[in-house]
Parts: sequence; structure tokens; C-alpha cells
Amino acid sequence: MNIIKTPIIPPRQQFAKVEAPHELDKKAICIFAATGFFLDTDTYFQNQKVLPPASENSMDENGMLLKSTPWFKWHYSPRNISFETALDEFTQLFETIVAEQANNRPVILPLSGGLDSRTQAVALHEQKAEVHSYSYSFAGGFKEHHISAQIAKTCNFRFQPFIIPPNYLWQVIDELANINGCYSEFTHPRQMAVLDDFKKMQGSFSLGHWGDVLFDRGVGKKEAHLPELEILYKKIIKKGGLALANKLWIQWGLEGSFEAYLKERLEALLNQIDIDHKGAKVRAFKSLYWAPRWTSVNLSVFEEAHPIHLPYYDNRMCAFICTLPEEYLADRKLQIAYIKQRSPKLAKIMWQAQKPYNLNNYHKNKAPGNLPYRISNKLQREGNALLGKKYIQRNWELQFLGMENDEQLQSYIFNPQFHSFVPKSVVTEFYNAFKTQDPVTYSHPVSMLLTLSVWYANNRP
Repeated sequence: MNIIKTPIIPPRQQFAKVEAPHELDKKAICIFAATGFFLDTDTYFQNQKVLPPASENSMDENGMLLKSTPWFKWHYSPRNISFETALDEFTQLFETIVAEQANNRPVILPLSGGLDSRTQAVALHEQKAEVHSYSYSFAGGFKEHHISAQIAKTCNFRFQPFIIPPNYLWQVIDELANINGCYSEFTHPRQMAVLDDFKKMQGSFSLGHWGDVLFDRGVGKKEAHLPELEILYKKIIKKGGLALANKLWIQWGLEGSFEAYLKERLEALLNQIDIDHKGAKVRAFKSLYWAPRWTSVNLSVFEEAHPIHLPYYDNRMCAFICTLPEEYLADRKLQIAYIKQRSPKLAKIMWQAQKPYNLNNYHKNKAPGNLPYRISNKLQREGNALLGKKYIQRNWELQFLGMENDEQLQSYIFNPQFHSFVPKSVVTEFYNAFKTQDPVTYSHPVSMLLTLSVWYANNRP
């Protein structure tokens, strides 16, 4: 018998067999189509499951799951401590984790215009680590790497900018399918465009995933009055995803309605979380079911090049979060205070989410003070549009728009063999809606159809 203990937030999926028919789990696939990730322990097949987070799992020599027992449960037990004490504790814990993970070896640090990687940059700079940093921007999009370059320069890190080009997906789609098992749609992992460059670097990755969830309010102010189920339902359903899931549910002749099934699943999972505080409960749900099944899936791309470390995934960090008052986590207070205290120079660099403001003056990002920048930015985008320069904001725009992309896309989703799984009428409906109605809304369904087509070509039952 084999015992596998999973972390509180698993960085990779581990599969096990269960007693069930070896048949497609079409209900699970409908949820995947709607949200972009599989829920709970679901997979493509009924007799295969993913080991749950924070659990001890007994398996036989054939990989059959015998028993699964939780060893940690998310909770909300805020201590009566000052913000200064919380900041001191965070500083010590975070820098300890980062130092242990770096282990006096070279570190590869993805930098962005946000706070998670900037917080890592502070810790690594404090430790005088050897860091090779990089950032990427979309061709024709916001030059995020300009902010990252300033951070790297301030910390004396080596820095390498990447521009994600159009059409890269079709050269790497088979490799990506092999890496992530088609458990995520293909337009998100832009790191695939520079995987060969990653392999030339030296060191291990320090990745900032999930910091923005742990260190922010669990529920936004505008949705605080809503029930947890409604909040989560709205958050996980992608634009156009519900329409695709409903259509597949009907085409596959599944009992009841997709929406009722999804809400029933979500409510059952929520009821298992013994937390009364709404924000903390939603954060726990995301960490249990969203992080392992969406965020973690494409970490495997980084692992193709080098080992990965995730300071925000660390078990100690998750346990620490459960003991902090929600007000200290809200609005990124701890990370902002940490950066301002440890590195005032980094605090002065633009925060992309609050551009053109920084960590010292972002509270001014409201009308009328921010109107000059907003007007100037809009005029610049409109001017570029008149010159035929499209402003790229999303990866799918690089991979789905234009004649070359369209030919490649059609070759996958209009493959006759795929239509024995997803009827051609469904594919045609959503493809036409993407092309003629609303590409923003229907990019997700088209991307999911592409993902399912590649999966089905390699895994036909």
C-alpha cells in the first residue's frame, strides 16, 4: 500500500483510479466547458480522480484509491494582534520561505506590474540572491515589461523582456497538450511561447501564483451582500461558458439542467467548509478548488524547463492566512506595507492595476484626478486603431484573429472525428458567434472546443 500526502494547495495534479465505469464523465466535462477547469476531483473519466488537497491518500499497487483523509481544513481564526505585529510575522515567514526555496542557488523570477512578484523581488533582494528576472508583454499590447524592467533595475537583477508573438500556439499545441493533459484551455499559458528561452536559463523558478487571492479581501465590496453560492457561481462561469455547457448538456442527453447540477455541486462543496466569515469562506473555496485545478495546471509548463517553487503555496503561508483578521488581508494591505517598509524605491514604481499610480499614491486613482491619464490613454488607443494598430489585451486575440489563425483553428474544431464527441452543429454555432457576433464573449467557448478537440484526438475512448 502506498500513502500519498498532498499539500494544502497542490502544485500539480496526482491521479488515482476509483471503482466506476471507464466512461467519459460528461457532467464534469460540461463544468470544464463552462469554467475552464475541472471541479473538485473530477477528470475526463468517471473511474479516474485527482487526489484532493491537504489529504492523506491510501492507494494499492495498481493505483486504486482506497481511502482519503483530510489532514488540514481551512478555517478563520483571527488573532487579536496589531497590524504591525501581523506585518512583522509576515515579513519573517515570507522571507524564511523564499530563502529556503532559493537555497542559495540561482533563481528565475517572472516579474509583472503587480504586487506578488514585486513582493518576491523584495525578499530575494534582501537575501542578495542571484536572480535572472524576466517579463512578457503582448505584441501590440500594454508594455508590462517596462514596469518589470524598473523593478529589476532597482534590485540589480538580470532582466530579459519577452514579446509574445501572434500565431505561436499552433507550433506548440501538441507539446502543450502533452504537458498539461488538456486540463486547461490553450490560450492562457503564454509561457509556452518562450519555453525554449526558459530552458537556456539557469536556476529554479520562484513563482508568485495565488498571492493575489490570499492577500486580498475574499469578497469584493460590491458583492458583499450576495450569498456565497451566488458570488462563486458568477466568478467561475466564463463569458460564453454557460451557453456552451448548456448546449453540450442537452446534446449529450444528460438528466436535469446543467445550471441546477453546477449549483448543487458548488453548494455541497461550500457546506463542507466550516467557516462563518463570508470572505474567508470564499477564499478557502478558491484555494481548495480553483487553485489546484486551474492555477496549478499550467505550472507544469515551467517545470518542463526547471524546478518550481511557490512561496504563496507553502503550507505555512496557508496556515498563517487562516489566523489573520480579514481587514489586514483586504486591499493588499500587508504586501503594500511590506514593500514600502523593505524597499521604498520599489514602492515608487507604477502599480499596473492602478496605473499610472504607485504604492504611495494609488488612493488618488479616482475621478476627477485620474481623468487626464484615462483620456490620454483612450486617445492613444483610438489613434492606434485608426492607424490599423490593434491594441492587444488578451492572448486569444493573438491566437484566433487573422486568416492564418482561423485556418489552423478550423482544422482542429471542424475535424470530422471530433464531431462524434461534440456535434458539428454545436461547433458551428459557437464558431459563427465568435466570428460574427461577439468575439470577446465567444472566445472562451471556441478555446474550450479547441482544447476538447485536441484531447479527444489523443484520448478517444
